[in-house]
Parts: sequence; structure tokens; C-alpha cells
Amino acid sequence: MGIADFVSVLADVPTLLTLKKGMKPRPLDETDCFGRQVTSTATTHGGSVAVVYGDETQTWHELNEQANRYAGALANLGVGRGDVVSLMMENRPDFLALCISISKLGAVAALINTNLRERPLQHCISVSQSKMCVFGMELAEAVEGVKELVPLSEGEGFVAVPDSSSQEVPSWASNLSALSSNLEPDEPQAQNDVTLRETAFYIFTSGTTGLPKAAIMSNRRFLQMSRLSYIAGLRCTHRDRIYLCLPLYHGTGLVIGAGAAMLCGAGVVLQRKFSASGFLGDVRRHGVTHLVYVGEMLRYLYNSPEKPDDAQNSLHTMIGNGLRPDIWIDFKRRFGINRVTEFYGASEGNVAFANILNKDCTVGLTASKVALVRYDLESGEVWRGDDGRCVEVDEGEPGLCIGHINPNSSFEGYTDSDATESKILRDVLEEGDSWFNTGDLLKTVDVGFSLGYKHYQFVDRLGDTFRWRSENVSTNEVGEILNGFEDIAMSNVFGVQIPGSEGRAGMAAVSLNEGLSQLNVDSFSEYVQANLPSFARPVFVRVQPAQEVTGTFKMVKKDLREQGYDLNVVEDPIYVLKPGAEGYSELDNDYLNEIQSGSARF
Repeated sequence: MGIADFVSVLADVPTLLTLKKGMKPRPLDETDCFGRQVTSTATTHGGSVAVVYGDETQTWHELNEQANRYAGALANLGVGRGDVVSLMMENRPDFLALCISISKLGAVAALINTNLRERPLQHCISVSQSKMCVFGMELAEAVEGVKELVPLSEGEGFVAVPDSSSQEVPSWASNLSALSSNLEPDEPQAQNDVTLRETAFYIFTSGTTGLPKAAIMSNRRFLQMSRLSYIAGLRCTHRDRIYLCLPLYHGTGLVIGAGAAMLCGAGVVLQRKFSASGFLGDVRRHGVTHLVYVGEMLRYLYNSPEKPDDAQNSLHTMIGNGLRPDIWIDFKRRFGINRVTEFYGASEGNVAFANILNKDCTVGLTASKVALVRYDLESGEVWRGDDGRCVEVDEGEPGLCIGHINPNSSFEGYTDSDATESKILRDVLEEGDSWFNTGDLLKTVDVGFSLGYKHYQFVDRLGDTFRWRSENVSTNEVGEILNGFEDIAMSNVFGVQIPGSEGRAGMAAVSLNEGLSQLNVDSFSEYVQANLPSFARPVFVRVQPAQEVTGTFKMVKKDLREQGYDLNVVEDPIYVLKPGAEGYSELDNDYLNEIQSGSARF
């Protein structure tokens, strides 16, 4: 360890002390919500830029007034404290204004993935028991496809927000822009009555079984995580600009990025989509100082042609998850990054790790009580000793990360009580204790001088979910949909790695119905395109004579994962969905070589 490293860590002591004080859980009965926090930010930093979107700019005063008008219009339509409003909209300032307005009313925003269609979309609106669905006109066709299938009435049950002044709202929906335009921007009284205990959001997450689950996020947890982000992660003020192109229906974009800005008054440079070619131009043009990222986005940037002036920009700090160790150091050098706050956590979880001491290739430290316990990869079960208790792994050894459930670190769970219980391990280290199962392997790492804090590194995701295209994919959910295709008797879905790509791509091993010897690839391709969002479509499909199962009739994934799509060890036919292709084609050795060399560009 060098003197510079020692000095750098010591310089973080004031931040750690501030964080420790600020992260002490507040009483659940205390009144506060992030809508009220935005009111405060607009009072303190009203003239500062809140949102930059293309050529448009909004100050905090203007954004707060827009949110108040939206709140007034929603209240006139009957939305009140505790009601649930489904919100489906691509990244644009209206999304932020609507989240703020719903919070100010003491209602709950159910944030719906903009990629969902048909049955998954219908499920999300229905399972959240939404009183209303507010959507952007860019997604009107998707909402129209399910409006007859959800328990909402035409007119007041569906509320549209035009994407441009020239757009016409369909007859079956109300026009929020028109309903709010002439209202006074009065502050809703409800924001002063809402408690930290009350729910701020439902954030949908793919679980291990069935359709998306609605994870509960309380006002306390939203404010706590946002405060962690701006104080210790981003370390930003109202003078900074945060580049945000991640979807706002995800916790990373909404809580870590937008939430941090709402509390400190920083400006958000909002993008609807990420563009590697346009990124540095945006950074320089708007004076961006901070970035919220996911690993796949950074991989695209890293794979773009290097230029001598890449490091000549205003960006110096970034926060997110998924920056892989193999590009970490070189990425910082190339783009002139001083601080990387890699973090680890789940929208529904009770544990969070953050690299607030700026140690390379680590998810950092945690204030939560956690344990890393032994996990049997073959059986897919937590390993327990003769006494029935779990066994913690040795330092540096990968183990299943679990978080202790207690009053200061509660597991808020899902709207589905059975789904909540499925994520809890009991009698883990002592009788009567309970722990949240993250479903991920982590390990401790030696980072040198770190003020006595233990640091961790993400190893891998376990179980029946994997991450692809920055989305969590449920293997069972995809499998259930594939089983609905007329040729398929049974499908077994899992994630596989592709060189040069972040996360794991979907692969399905399928067996055909009796009497069929060949998959109808054209019809299957059409079925997959129609029934699965792009991130959940299996990249590879292996056609097997039969599925291998255990004695308890669980499908075996271990060998399938290890064999993957390697034609040198798999004799069954394998089909691949190439980037940009509409349908599957048979995988051959030439294309396999492209994939393995990292030049296939998935």
C-alpha cells in the first residue's frame, strides 16, 4: 500500500462519519416522502437546473410546479393516499414529474417495464391492484392491447401523457396534459402527512417462478438509499450534473440516480436511450460530472473505437453495478474517471454494498449484518451441517450472500406473501433467526488499508434468474411461455456467458412432443418474437431427445450450463438468434468461432 492510498482512505473519514449519522434508520412513524423532499429542494435550489432533456431545460422550481399540477389533476380523477397508480413511460421529464406528483399525494407508483406486452403487462397492472394506469403515448399500443383484460374502466382508468404537442390521445383515455394545464401549482397537503412506513413504489422484479413480482419500496428505504447515493457514492451537490440513460422503472436509475438528485438538487441529464457514439458528446456539451451505469453500457463504451481525447471530458465520478474486473482499470484510465462507486443490492433486498472507499474491482463494504454461507451448486440448496445450521465460508471463498432481517434492516418483500416467504432462510446461524436470501455468490477480497472495513466482490448469480441486457430474466417464466409453443413438450432455460458481453444470455434446452423429430424453426421464431420481450428471448435453443430430471423431478441445469452452445461437446442441434435477426438459424462452427472470439457483438 502506498502513501497516496493511505491518504486517500483517511480523507474519506469525514464522509464515513456523515454517512453513519445519516444512515441511522429513522422511525417509521416519522412523516416524510421524496415528494416532500422535492418541495424542499425547489425552495432551496429553485433556480438550479433539475432536468436537461435534448434541447429542453427545467429548473427545480419548474419541475416541482409541473408535479403539483399533475398531482392536482390526478387528485381530481380520484387518486388519494394509499392508492396505486401504474406508470408506464419511457425516460422523459414527465416520468420524473409523475413520480413526484404521486408521492406528494401519498399514493404508490407501480413502475412497469416498458418492454412488457400482453400477459406480463396485464399481470403487472392487475396484481398491483392499480386504481389507474398512466402511460406515455409512445406506449399507447401496448396498453391498448391489454385494456380489455385489466380491471380498469375506459376514460378515468387510463390516463395518457402525450409525447409531443401534436399527438392525439385515444378516446379510451384521459389527457393528463390537458387536465393539468390550467391548474394552480398548489402543494398537496398529503405530502406532509405521509409516513416513512408507507409504500412509495412497487418495482417489478423477475422472480424464480411465474410472472414479475411487485417488490415493495417504502419511503424510508427510498430516501435512505438515495441519501447513500448522493452523500457517499456520487458525492454530488446542486452544482453537478448526473447523466442518466438507464430506464427509470428500475431501481438503479430511479433511486440511485434521480433520487440522489432530488435530495441534493443536482441536475439530471436525461436520455431516453443509451448511445455509445453520442455519449462523450453529451458529456462535454452538458458539463456532465457524474454517471449512473450498468456493466453492459460500460462494455459498449469500452468496445467503441478509442480516441486520443477520450479522457478530456468533465466526467469524474460514476456509480452503478456490473463493471467487470477485466476492464475496470483500463476503463478508468481511458475515460479519465477518478471514482467508481460499484454497488451491489436488489430492489427488494435488505442489504446493500457500496465501494465508497474507491477500491478497484470491488463492490465495497456494507453497514448491514451479512453472512456468506456454503451453497451446494449441484443440488441448488444451502448447505447445512449436522446441527441443521448453515456454515459460513472462509475468507476469500465464494459463498451465498444472506442479509440478517431485523428492525433496522427489514425485508419489505413483495405484494405476494408466498413470494416473500420464499426469499427468507430461517434458523440459519441460531434458532429463530431469519435472513434474506440474495441468490448471489460473493466473496471477501483484500484491498489493503480500509479503516478496518471488510470488502466484498460479486462472483455470480445463482438459481433461476440471470441478467441480460440489464434486465433480470426469470428462467421459469421464460420456460412456461416456451412450453406454450405447439411443438414443445418441455423446456429448460438457463443463462450462458458470451465472450465480450455482460451478464448471461438466455439458452433453452427443449424437448419436442411425441411424434416430432424436428423443431418448426420459422413458427417458433414468430412465437418467441410475439410472446417474449427482447431481453428474455433465448439467444440459443438446443433441441434434445428428452429432458434430464432429478429423483424429485427437478430439471437438471448443471451439465447443460457447462456444455452451453459448444458444438464440440454437444451433438444435439442448436439454433441461435443472431443480433438484429428476426428468426433463429442453426448454429455452425464458423459462427461459433465468431462468438468465442468476441466478434459476434451480442
